Amino acid sequence: MNAVSIRPADEMRDLYRELILDHARNPRHFHKLDAATHTAEGINPLCGDKLRLYVAVDDNDVITAAAFEGSGCAISVASASLLTDLVTGLSKQQALDCFAEVTGRLTAPDEYESRDIGVNLDKIRALDGVRDYPSRVKCATLAWHALSSAVRGQSDTVSTE
Repeated sequence: MNAVSIRPADEMRDLYRELILDHARNPRHFHKLDAATHTAEGINPLCGDKLRLYVAVDDNDVITAAAFEGSGCAISVASASLLTDLVTGLSKQQALDCFAEVTGRLTAPDEYESRDIGVNLDKIRALDGVRDYPSRVKCATLAWHALSSAVRGQSDTVSTE
């Protein structure tokens, strides 16, 4: 009897799936951030995802902390958790570059040309599997749209519609 071997692509997909599940079950930075200097709300009406993103930005335009509150599906919560982990320590511009990279990769993968933005996005690539489920892309990008709105100082609620 031959042992079934797992291809590297399958192993990576499994690792990414585990990472998403871990962040969904145990979200990082899931709390109100009292020191927030920027906030934004996001709503995904189709799935029912709702979140408030908090970002603390210092005088040098560096994000010193990020957190979120809200409710949503596993993809939405995991994406917000991964986002808050990633953007802490980045400049506002780097955070906006991450927004463009993540949303471009998820919403228009065939047209979007990835570029080196100087930020390690390895963990965020776990969200790439969502592209296979177009209705879930909005869940994965909701927190990123809220980030863009927050760091730009826009106060309107963002929606995936």
